[in-house]
Amino acid sequence: MSKLDESDGIPYAWQNLNPGQRYIKVDNKMLFPCPPDVNVLEFPPNKEVITILAKQMARLVLEIDFSIVSKSGHGVRHSEAEAMKLVFGHTSVPVPEVIVTSFDGEKGNIHMTIIPGTCLEVKWDMLDIQSKESICLQLWDLISKWREIPLPSNLTGLYQCAADGSPSRDPLLEDLQSPKRPLTSDSELRGRIYERYLYFGGLRYKHTLPDMLPRSDRSVFTHGDIAPRNIMINDENQITGILDWEYAGWYPDYWEYAQIMRPAFHGDFQDLMNKTAPQTWDLSGINASRKVLF
Repeated sequence: MSKLDESDGIPYAWQNLNPGQRYIKVDNKMLFPCPPDVNVLEFPPNKEVITILAKQMARLVLEIDFSIVSKSGHGVRHSEAEAMKLVFGHTSVPVPEVIVTSFDGEKGNIHMTIIPGTCLEVKWDMLDIQSKESICLQLWDLISKWREIPLPSNLTGLYQCAADGSPSRDPLLEDLQSPKRPLTSDSELRGRIYERYLYFGGLRYKHTLPDMLPRSDRSVFTHGDIAPRNIMINDENQITGILDWEYAGWYPDYWEYAQIMRPAFHGDFQDLMNKTAPQTWDLSGINASRKVLF
């Protein structure tokens, strides 16, 4: 590779990181255009190739030297790393393997392995109906596997919590009190949704919402954000990985289905996931809540 032209460099700064772009980063300070024939094996320790995979809400996802993925920034939590470790250790579901983590207050960094394949969101509209249904069936099969992950002994007594036992940040469930608390029963969970509904101005279902919400005595491990953007597939339309375990944890057994069926979701995907679902639930109460809590 030819020597870098100093005049081509720009500062390594948030505003200069554009999703989909690839750069050579030098001394953790400067970015240079990355040529197609780059060979990272020839690089000294102060240089690396970074590809910007995603950038939003003060979080950054990078591919580093074509070998690892780094997710860092505000709101990257220990619970996300713990979720991937649980799935990796207890199931055959393809997920990134956590390599190293660091957390400091509200900021975190997770280094993990790369999942091969193409994002389903990119390919979905180009697939025929048979391929789409096949992917949905594969997905429900994977969901059934992580639903069997046992609750760790240190979380005994909790009904709904993140993968590490910390409180949920789901818009329907986040505690209004401080310090925030996980939930210990289905009745507490329904009470939390109702409390938030009233607090944020819900009026239409003020008297009926408690009876509309689903009930469940079973809490299972849940991804909580299944969508085409978080699914990787190969050229044969086989799922190669599930990404973004930010909201994962223990929830009532209907929660995965409820999250997939969120209004204004990817319609075709949602319809086929509903068609292929092994079980469905009445979500009228959840959807009523979401008109206020979204």
